[in-house]
Amino acid sequence: MIAGWARWLRTGSARAALWQGAAVLAALGLIALAVANASDNMARRNIGFGFGFLLSPAGFDIPYHLLPWELTDTYGYALVVSLANTLFVSVLAIVLASALGLLQALMRLSGNPLAAGTARGVVELARNTPQLVLIVFWYFAVLQALPVPRASLMVGGAVLNVRGLFLPEPASANFYWIAGAGLLLAILPRVPWRVRLLGAPALLAVAIWSTAWVRPELRGFNFTGGVRLPPELLALTLGIGLYTSGFIAELVRASILGVAPGQLEAARSLGLSRPRTMRLVVLPQALLTLIPPLTSQYLNIIKSSTLGAAIAFPEVLQIFARTVLNQSGRAIEVMVLVLGVFLAVNLLVSAAMNRWNRRLARQGLR
Repeated sequence: MIAGWARWLRTGSARAALWQGAAVLAALGLIALAVANASDNMARRNIGFGFGFLLSPAGFDIPYHLLPWELTDTYGYALVVSLANTLFVSVLAIVLASALGLLQALMRLSGNPLAAGTARGVVELARNTPQLVLIVFWYFAVLQALPVPRASLMVGGAVLNVRGLFLPEPASANFYWIAGAGLLLAILPRVPWRVRLLGAPALLAVAIWSTAWVRPELRGFNFTGGVRLPPELLALTLGIGLYTSGFIAELVRASILGVAPGQLEAARSLGLSRPRTMRLVVLPQALLTLIPPLTSQYLNIIKSSTLGAAIAFPEVLQIFARTVLNQSGRAIEVMVLVLGVFLAVNLLVSAAMNRWNRRLARQGLR
């Protein structure tokens, strides 16, 4: 038995396992040392550790919130409300960055000098400008320069002024049910791509045309009714979305160029037009190489939402890691919760994207 262990220790797998075990033990030791050091320093300052403060009433207002909020709500609920704002702006920025990135990539590959030059200029501008600069530019130079409510810009039922963007709001819950069914159809596994491309937009159109809408109306010095998107939300979405779209455009372009030329020749031999070839042949195959780096960009968008603190958008960093931290004095607990929240959200998004990538690889993109 001893001889067997000796032979196993001389193998490469044994040495790798031992090195990995030593690395894990060293990491656990460093964590234990940091925890002991923090506990000792907190004890010397008579500072306790615990999360009981989450049940205390907040006593402050959150100016923009998707979930109901009252001054008497707790610090723990403030984390939930600010997390909802963070996820909302992240989803908006992801959709905007993906759409702009795909458009810019197709423009650069179109062969039209004007379209390709315009897309290249936008990509270089986005990739070589700091995100915070873009966010501040949209907020102060564009949105704060809009007219007052009485001189608002109106397009259809939408109203845009210095206080934000006002959109019509569905008067019935049927809109959300039908639109949710369309979204579910778009993301369900084992649904053919043709059904997704036709069914989901059709359900969305039915939801829009079959629902009564409450339009924003000017009453006094401001608009009431409808859905209001504050300028802080718009600036953060536009800044992050435009910045990330430059990187996504290059990823999409590289993935498209990575498709084998024989696939294009086969599509042309079948008489497919250039748009149909791009939609039915090139883009589905490019997804396999696009999804892993695209996942990193989506995770960066979620983390970049913390830049909203620079323009006072009430996301997790602004509300919980600043206001709650200053009021409660629980610096370690607050930062642990913030780190845990972002870690959990990013791991879930990464797992979902990786699962999508594995399913596409198994199905052969049929």
